[in-house]
Amino acid sequence: MGKVKLTVLESRCRSGLCREGDEWVVEETCPPICMELWAAAYPYVFALENGAELDSGEKRVREFTVKCPDEGRVVLHGEAVSFLTETENEP
Repeated sequence: MGKVKLTVLESRCRSGLCREGDEWVVEETCPPICMELWAAAYPYVFALENGAELDSGEKRVREFTVKCPDEGRVVLHGEAVSFLTETENEP
């Protein structure tokens, strides 16, 4: 399973949980962000953790950007930072 780095690009977060420039590397647990933003980002995080490439216009990429469902108050960028296949994980 891979790792995904999340970065807050913009923030007007009502709860104050996200600040511009905040970064987390997601492995097995969710980062300290609100459930609404996590619900928007999680499908992409899960896909990238499992080696997927996502559609982006005419190309396939290993990154995404989502906006908070609360009027787009937070803009979150995610990118795959590592991915090991099961055979690469074996000792």
